[in-house]
Amino acid sequence: MATKNYKIKTLLNKPYKFGSSNQENINFRTPKGLNSQIIQTISQQKDEPQWMLDRRLQALEIFNEKTMPSWGPNLSDIDFQDLTYFIRAQKKTERRWSDVPDEIQNTFNYLGIPEAEKKYLAGVGAQYESEAVYHNLKKEWTDKGVIFCDTDTALKEYPEIVKKYFGTIVPAHDNKFAALNTACWSGGSFVYVPKGVKLEIPIQAYFRINAKKSAQFERTLIIAEDDSEIQYVEGCSAPIYSTDSLHAAVVEIIVKKNARVRYTTIQNWSTNVYNLVTKRATVHANGSMEWIDGNLGSKVTMKYPSVYLVEPGASGEVLSVAVAGKFQYLDAGAKAFHLAPNTRSKIISKSISHSGGTANFRGQFKISNRAKNSKTYINCDALILDNKSRSDTYPVLSVNNKNVSVEHEAHVSKISEDQLFYLKSRGLSGDEASSIIINGFLSPIVKELPMEYAVEMNRLIEFQMEGSNG
Repeated sequence: MATKNYKIKTLLNKPYKFGSSNQENINFRTPKGLNSQIIQTISQQKDEPQWMLDRRLQALEIFNEKTMPSWGPNLSDIDFQDLTYFIRAQKKTERRWSDVPDEIQNTFNYLGIPEAEKKYLAGVGAQYESEAVYHNLKKEWTDKGVIFCDTDTALKEYPEIVKKYFGTIVPAHDNKFAALNTACWSGGSFVYVPKGVKLEIPIQAYFRINAKKSAQFERTLIIAEDDSEIQYVEGCSAPIYSTDSLHAAVVEIIVKKNARVRYTTIQNWSTNVYNLVTKRATVHANGSMEWIDGNLGSKVTMKYPSVYLVEPGASGEVLSVAVAGKFQYLDAGAKAFHLAPNTRSKIISKSISHSGGTANFRGQFKISNRAKNSKTYINCDALILDNKSRSDTYPVLSVNNKNVSVEHEAHVSKISEDQLFYLKSRGLSGDEASSIIINGFLSPIVKELPMEYAVEMNRLIEFQMEGSNG
């Protein structure tokens, strides 16, 4: 899974580039509001088995019983009865790009997805509103038994696998928004990699919200069998509206013996989107899970990719970047649970807050009494670019075994006037000098992003990071 280093522009405050919306040409949508009838309608529209409807209705009850999180960002402005929970943009998922409606093609063409598919990717999925509009996997990988489709299709074509794993890593009772996703889920990616198969190039999914006051609940399920490898990359965007939308995804990943999974997210939701996501992986003997998590947009983000190291030799790594600007509150971080001996975890977090934004790191790390000879390393660095912005660190460490190694570092800093003076004395402008400093700050994580495989992700970061530096 080799990646290339590359230079990225890191100036801030350029206007959001994906803010235009298409005319709403909708095939079907539910009325606003959330109740059991809406859930039944979603399930009926998808022609689902009874067991899935039962699970949805049970999850709705759990959602109604659970209270909102009392910590972190303020979520009191979310009006669950003023959102649309299911929107179908077209009747079916296409496997030929030319069959996707022109207005939807135009959005993804602008993001560079067809170009990236041809040059860099093993497969591509595109979700528009609640359901996938396009999914394709190159023949060389289907011939080896790899499955890559939207989760709705997987429920129809591979029901035994979905039923075996769905909700086992993130159950509905885990948190209020996991319950909401389980009740309302639609779309997302299903990936199955057979034993011994190693995909040499990534597959990618892209999620787009277009309609006003809508909610998106993709459900992604990835199973990597023994000795397999997969890279999955994901991008997200939405238009800017004066009203708020909700994105509450769930990602479940099973990394089996000696398998390796790398999951890369670059989310650039517009600043009217609440991004409330649960992402979790279980890692078995000598398996490896890597989360590379870029948070560049949204009004509010709450996202903490997790690794559960359940068998000896398992390892997990989370590399996280958050850039919070005006009107943004990004509460991101990671979780690592060592439940077996000789397990390893590494968390590296970099955040930048500017123009009054808030970028927090929140983490939870546990080493059980069974996790002898395990190691965890946590490093959190925050860069604050002005006096209006804020960054806080909230780590929780629980260590129940003496024969382990635990390291935690946290640093908060501002751009040094001495550094700026030195660079400007060499003929650089203030913006150019700040750009060099910020590049250096982000480079340990940025160099790991597989941007050579996903053209539009490079654009997302570039657009977010251009502007003035306060």
